[in-house]
Amino acid sequence: MFNLQLENVTKRFGDKIAVNGNHFNVKPGEIYGLLGANGAGKTTTMRMVLGLTAPDEGRILWKGKGYNKELRAIMGYLPEERGLYPKVKVSEQLVYLAQLKGMTRKAADASLKAWLDRFEVPEYYNNRVEELSKGNQQKIQFIAAVIHDPEILIMDEPFSGFDPVNVELLKKTVTTLREQGKSILFSSHRMDHVEELCENISILHKSQTVLQGNLKEIKATFPKERVLLETSDSVAGLDQITGVQSVKENAIGYEIRIAKPTAAREILEHAMAQTQINRFQVMEPTLNEIFIKKVGGSHE
Repeated sequence: MFNLQLENVTKRFGDKIAVNGNHFNVKPGEIYGLLGANGAGKTTTMRMVLGLTAPDEGRILWKGKGYNKELRAIMGYLPEERGLYPKVKVSEQLVYLAQLKGMTRKAADASLKAWLDRFEVPEYYNNRVEELSKGNQQKIQFIAAVIHDPEILIMDEPFSGFDPVNVELLKKTVTTLREQGKSILFSSHRMDHVEELCENISILHKSQTVLQGNLKEIKATFPKERVLLETSDSVAGLDQITGVQSVKENAIGYEIRIAKPTAAREILEHAMAQTQINRFQVMEPTLNEIFIKKVGGSHE
């Protein structure tokens, strides 16, 4: 049983098609990556998943059922545009939001304190949101999305505004939620975060799904065009090897772009004839490289 299913979902706004035949499933214990540039249809897809707007065609199922009011108790949402009230105490608004999700005040208060302890900020319980740094406001916004222990979590750009230490803290927390069996739909412009967290992805472009499936299997279908070569001494003539497109030298060696797989072996043999090889690796394409190939340009 999937926790979330989209079946050929289409949404129009007048003459504009915002989402065209989108389809994917998110199982319990999975973080699913939804990728695309601005205007690709990600936010509209998330709004339909949340039940804020209905698809014009296709259907969305939550735990095998259509939309119902009980969904608010099993879904959590972390929006890209944060929306906490700056002059209201953290405890007042988060307990209130949890009650809207069906929790008792006592249970909500206990959950809030547990999450504040987990993020090592228990002192923020009585603070107004405006008194916190931007990063700590982000923590509170995240707690608002998970305080009621949802089974399905929708996260739109969850890491924006975090410093590297807090990014790692949040990634660890999200991974723990996955291990607890939560279904997480995750959108981000940071391809490295998607690669680290997601097993399956969809790439949207101008309302269409242009690439979809298991990330490892997707990578296997794209050519390996980058070679990392670390050597004890410099290597001459790498750019003269057939199939080598570019050679970029760095402090420990070279990053070499190749046009055909056979060039990799020639690079290795050429380098071994001149110096000791400390590292030689034919790299699989990054998700960022795949995204650019499928969509073109920058992922913004």
